[in-house]
Amino acid sequence: MTSPHSPAAAPATPASPALLERVPGLALTLVIAIAAYFLGQRFRLVGGPVIGIVLGIVIANVITLPARVRPGVQFASKQVLQWSIIALGFGLSIDQVAKTGLQSLSVTLVTMSVAFVSAWALGRWLRVHDDLKILIGVGTAICGGSAIAAVTPILRPDEHDTAFAISTIFLFNLVAVLLFPLLGHLLHLSDLGFGMWAGTAINDTSSVVAAGYSYSRTAGDFATIVKLTRATLIIPVCIALAIAVAVREKRRGGSDFKLSRIFPWFILWFLVASAVRSAGFVPAALQAPLHEAAEFLIVVALTAVGLSANLRRMASTGVRPILLGLGVWAAVAVSSLAVQLVMGQL
Repeated sequence: MTSPHSPAAAPATPASPALLERVPGLALTLVIAIAAYFLGQRFRLVGGPVIGIVLGIVIANVITLPARVRPGVQFASKQVLQWSIIALGFGLSIDQVAKTGLQSLSVTLVTMSVAFVSAWALGRWLRVHDDLKILIGVGTAICGGSAIAAVTPILRPDEHDTAFAISTIFLFNLVAVLLFPLLGHLLHLSDLGFGMWAGTAINDTSSVVAAGYSYSRTAGDFATIVKLTRATLIIPVCIALAIAVAVREKRRGGSDFKLSRIFPWFILWFLVASAVRSAGFVPAALQAPLHEAAEFLIVVALTAVGLSANLRRMASTGVRPILLGLGVWAAVAVSSLAVQLVMGQL
């Protein structure tokens, strides 16, 4: 309690916490993320992002973390998350995806539409709230944790919703890695047919690569490029979501609302990074390190999301979001095969 003669304290500002306040949380997040990253290199079937978020969830819910780590963890789960999306742009050549992208675009658009429609319809039937429906729908439609990471700054959902959505998506990624090659052989799919299926129906890039190359090298190459094409669709999806959120806030009477405040500017920088890569300004020697840096930043961001998760709150959500994830994932997998069957691509 200050006396009347003591100097007035500086008024609180809405600015981000000072760098020193972020250090404890960032240090904790980095230590866990480094361990998760190297474990992910060792166990590629699981991957660093899955290990990071699981370790974060376990630590946050077994140990009572001090309040001083919160600013750094929140910074990592939001700002570092955006940096990871921008860094991914340096590994995505527009010329590279254009060739295979046109071939896979029809299947990709159908599976994306099925994902969003089934997420909306099934989520409504299961009474799952809107933010979680969107997160699971986007994650299943496009690229798993990376897509969820991209739309999080726009939707600004609760941390436990983000963690729950990512955990649900990755659960079915792991199932797909084990199940898809077996089903592909039982269905006698061609290498290109399986590559198209894996690239359009499995969410996370590492899981697509694992499933594709376990089927054949040709299937793996094709699946990877299809997946990269699919990942670029996060840009129009983010813009559409930003407009939808803008309209929603306007209807709620937010007088201080500005589209520039909610617009995902990091997506524009993602485009710039991709254009730089496509123009040949990124030396070949830097491409692999940049890709690894992007992967590591994603692990850092998702580790922070895990550290923000509250299992008690997640448990109170119930089994319905898991059923939603299962239903959307199954709908996407079946629709991908159905479109290819109609087009004679299997």
